[in-house]
Amino acid sequence: MPTITASKQALEKYIGKKLSLEELKDRISMLGTDLESIENDEVNVEIFPDRPDMLSAEGLGRALSSFVGVNTGLKKYELKKSGEKVIIEDSVKNVRPYTACAIVKNLKFDDEKIKQIIQLQEKLHVTYGKNRKRAAIGVYPMEKIKFPIYFRALKPEDIKFVPLESEKEMNGRQILSSHPAGRDYAHLLEGKDKFPIFIDANNEILSMPPIINSHNTGKITEETKEVFIECSGFDFNVLKKTLNIIVTSLADMGGEIYSMELDYGKKEITPDLKPEEMKLDENYVNKLLGLDLSKSDIKKYLERMGFGYDKKVLIPSYRADIMHQCDIAEDIAISYGYENFKEEIPNVSTLAEEDKIEIFKRKVSGILIGFGLLETNTYNLVNEDLVNKNMGLDNELVKVKNPVNIEYNSLRSWMIPSLLKVLQDNRNYDYPQNLFEIGEVFKKGDTETGVEEFTRVGIVKCHNNSNFTEVKQILEGFLQSLGLKYELKEVEHNSFIAGRVGRIIVNDAKVGYIGEIHPKVLVKFGLEMPVAAMELNLSELFKIV
Repeated sequence: MPTITASKQALEKYIGKKLSLEELKDRISMLGTDLESIENDEVNVEIFPDRPDMLSAEGLGRALSSFVGVNTGLKKYELKKSGEKVIIEDSVKNVRPYTACAIVKNLKFDDEKIKQIIQLQEKLHVTYGKNRKRAAIGVYPMEKIKFPIYFRALKPEDIKFVPLESEKEMNGRQILSSHPAGRDYAHLLEGKDKFPIFIDANNEILSMPPIINSHNTGKITEETKEVFIECSGFDFNVLKKTLNIIVTSLADMGGEIYSMELDYGKKEITPDLKPEEMKLDENYVNKLLGLDLSKSDIKKYLERMGFGYDKKVLIPSYRADIMHQCDIAEDIAISYGYENFKEEIPNVSTLAEEDKIEIFKRKVSGILIGFGLLETNTYNLVNEDLVNKNMGLDNELVKVKNPVNIEYNSLRSWMIPSLLKVLQDNRNYDYPQNLFEIGEVFKKGDTETGVEEFTRVGIVKCHNNSNFTEVKQILEGFLQSLGLKYELKEVEHNSFIAGRVGRIIVNDAKVGYIGEIHPKVLVKFGLEMPVAAMELNLSELFKIV
């Protein structure tokens, strides 16, 4: 988890109250952060990843100010129009398609404030920005910039500027190979024919995101009074939230926030500092926390965490962690005070026992190992192409809203694609490769989360002579071990060879598929050996057993 360093004096200024050393230690720890040390005027605090808004003295001080009762409720920030524009060109669409921008004026930087803004920028890069892949941030002194700003992509050889903390001009390729930041983040532009840049009306390059700023136009000093801020990446909503965190921290330093017009062909205005609204079920909160809070109590506790509350919860524009009512309930619990919850012995006496489905899964694993299969274990998160395009399908998947990267952007809907990926990654090893995996699959459904979860087992046999008959023998032996009878119904399935695929039916329930993988699918995975495969719904079989 990231650790921030802040001046105790600056922290108390943002809190609006001088706290005793013991009280400061206690309140920091009870806020949901982890105090590492306080030495002289230096406070070191470990911030949980779900609170990127506290990755600076300003953000932490703002949260503590509400928490200790000095400035409670929703903090409002004034937003003025700058009249300035950023033009996003089509050339960045396949490289780094989005940006969110703002201007902050009337700043009075000193050494401590510059340290804080650099710290916030770097900590956001590592955490919320996923090491600059999801969001990269640039802060520039406006006295060296002429508007409008252009966000475009050029061939690396055509990008030439002096990178930050360097003395000589380099082109895009040279920056990736020679500059320390370029070497650290070169993988983010790997395979790209063009690199993105921010460039002003004077053709001065500001930066090459997500790598490095220009030394001439991208370095703030104590003389800087006005700054231009850009966040670039692949998810506009993430970038807007990142921008809100930065501009509100600068506003807490005394700056004034100005919006900018973004020209994507259609007009967007950033930042957007309006609070989000969320309905709150008070009964749900009380049940979850085991309390009996009145509406006025809930309002009081929410305001101590910086929320507004008027029929709906008003969520500050810089909070990136509130996605469900349970997140609101967690903040109410923090505000109420974990130290104030009373320990209670439940009225119901129970005896612990192992979950029966886990016993069943262990039994299934033992049976399949007995057939000479090797057990493997892969991720629930997969690439969308793995389970659909590679398999010749177009099924509706459960998508991840803010994936870390495109390789893990969906929840898998069946097991066999994951096993084929294992075969793909082990093509250089000896055959036969006969594998199975017991894991979870997901589909959209009528639940609180909108997602249903099932346990399945996938089996693949891969060698020169693997065929339908061979995997059918495993099916027969496996179900016989469970005391079950089955029937096969011939079906069509794009992932399997026609005429060599069947639907497995047990007690009139459709519990899986069996067949030989289609050659087109094998080509997609780069497999030269035939593969026979089977998949069974263990959740359904468990009910039957």
